[in-house]
Amino acid sequence: MNRLFLFFHKTGSPPWFYNFSGKLIPWLWAIFLAMTAVAMYLVFFNVPPDYQQGETIRIMYIHVPSAWMSMMIYGLMAIMGIIALVWRIRIMEVLVISSAPVGAAFTIVALLTGSMWGRPMWGTYWVWDARLTSELVLLFLYFGVIALYNAYDEPRKAAKAASLLSIVGAVNLPIIYFSVEWWNTLHQGSSFGGDGPGIHPTMLVPLLLMAVSTKFYYGANLLSRARLTLVKQDHRKRWVQDLLEEERP
Repeated sequence: MNRLFLFFHKTGSPPWFYNFSGKLIPWLWAIFLAMTAVAMYLVFFNVPPDYQQGETIRIMYIHVPSAWMSMMIYGLMAIMGIIALVWRIRIMEVLVISSAPVGAAFTIVALLTGSMWGRPMWGTYWVWDARLTSELVLLFLYFGVIALYNAYDEPRKAAKAASLLSIVGAVNLPIIYFSVEWWNTLHQGSSFGGDGPGIHPTMLVPLLLMAVSTKFYYGANLLSRARLTLVKQDHRKRWVQDLLEEERP
């Protein structure tokens, strides 16, 4: 417990976080690229066409992980926002705002690939379906967090406002998840029911690989953005000046 507390305490130090994340990022990128390469090979050379959806089923391997990530990242933003507001840990504030562009990108990908899948399945690119509409609201929440942060000149006030919106907006997450159960919707239900996954292992394995690889992508992208934000905010502080001195030839 003492080691865990010490680690948690260290993450609040910008210089320590910058150095630690710099060592971690290359590993995250490497794992992401390796897992994605394996998953894509399986998707295009091992997964058979679906008996109903045909080749369109391959969109699932981008759409589903992106949709999962769009919800997961916002949920993490809400948790980090609570930590930032209650314990006033500055690194958490930075992680909240650094997560927002990544989450927005995943949400856009989920909506676009969903539209691409919907055209042959539903006969249209878009319907005001409960799942699609609530996912679109999630995108607007991401945009709202980013816009609110940029509306303030003082970074700490901006981060607190963005953290608060992240917490409030989290109410949309259960709406997205349970929308296919609460309302009549064109969107298909979850393939992961109580009796186990409802898809064949040949199709399940690359899907899970993509789901895991996107989390490593998020981690690498998040830490890279957080490091850049810290340097911009602390460009006049001693630790940044020392860092620049070390990097000069």
